[in-house]
Amino acid sequence: MRGLAAHPTSMSHPISNPLEVHSGNPTAGTAVTPLAAALQASASLRDYRGAQTASFFSSASEELAALLTRAGVYDLGWRTFLRCSGEDRVRWLNGMVTNSVNGLEENSGCYAFVLNAQGRIQGDIDIYRRVDSLWLQTDRAQIETLAAFLDHYIIMDDVVLEPAQGWTAIGIAGPDAANKLAAVGLPVAALSPMHLTEAVWRDHPVVLVAAHSPRVPRYEIWTAQDRVLDLWKMLVDAGAAPCGADALEQLRILEGTPAYSIDITNRDLPQETNQMRALHFAKGCYLGQEIVERIRSRGNVHRAFRGFVVESGDPAAKTPILAESQPVGELTSVARISIPGIGEKVLALGHIRREALDRKTGLTADAQPVTPAALPFDFASTAVQP
Repeated sequence: MRGLAAHPTSMSHPISNPLEVHSGNPTAGTAVTPLAAALQASASLRDYRGAQTASFFSSASEELAALLTRAGVYDLGWRTFLRCSGEDRVRWLNGMVTNSVNGLEENSGCYAFVLNAQGRIQGDIDIYRRVDSLWLQTDRAQIETLAAFLDHYIIMDDVVLEPAQGWTAIGIAGPDAANKLAAVGLPVAALSPMHLTEAVWRDHPVVLVAAHSPRVPRYEIWTAQDRVLDLWKMLVDAGAAPCGADALEQLRILEGTPAYSIDITNRDLPQETNQMRALHFAKGCYLGQEIVERIRSRGNVHRAFRGFVVESGDPAAKTPILAESQPVGELTSVARISIPGIGEKVLALGHIRREALDRKTGLTADAQPVTPAALPFDFASTAVQP
């Protein structure tokens, strides 16, 4: 049974955001998230990971401080869902991704890559196993391409892959995030990372998710699009600071989480990303496994995904990293970040050849010294360790 591939040329319509609201900025034509559409009169919008969402509400530094030290609530409508159903769904998807779907218990999830036969990354997804289906969550920027790639491999399988229409999500992060959720009647204290539970909020179904987060507690609330504004207002009234994509992007860089099409491309191999949580080495065959296993057996890759501290200046993304005037890598994400209790730093994510790290020669980007740093960035100690 085929899902979206039954009509492959018409896939762009069902995958796209059904709420096609546009603003007058240069990114007009990109779908606005359901929450951003409701807030449009009071929020400046930006294009972020395939959708338009609020850029900021106060300032990026104030909002980042809330996310790190208190609780900040933010739009996740730039993420979207595919629902995978059918009798063969678990077996089929297990053969398509780098992590174990067979091993997922009900209401648990994992992060995974989708590879081609050459082991190159075609996309990344969070996968959650629900009672009657698998839910795949990813950025809107890659959903159509990724869905088409997956659907191509539904041959004689009883699998249906379709958009989960009508749903959107809100995120909340910070040390006090769980308390803010409890204050509006959404307790999450019993959830461990990458697990979900279904609940009812004001007579409407919601899904509560404890998301992966290397730095601060982070939760998601999946809800109907027509309920998202009410939920947002309740969380803000409970004391969660409204946060835009500018602060969320700074938190992403501070945590060292790569974004597909920004820090990860379809040229990259899984082990080059340093995202070992996406890989399972005892799950059996899947597309691209031979390359992954070959790299594992050799014990090394030529490039590494790292953090970098930039001494001064503001180099742009895609700036080459040089060692002794020779290119050895590239910055992929860069931000000037005001870190509570630390001060302002220019931080970057990027790739660098391992031999350049091993030689420990001086590195520059845009003629400015850069220092490799472990991820997530940690400024609690006296020095940033390479």
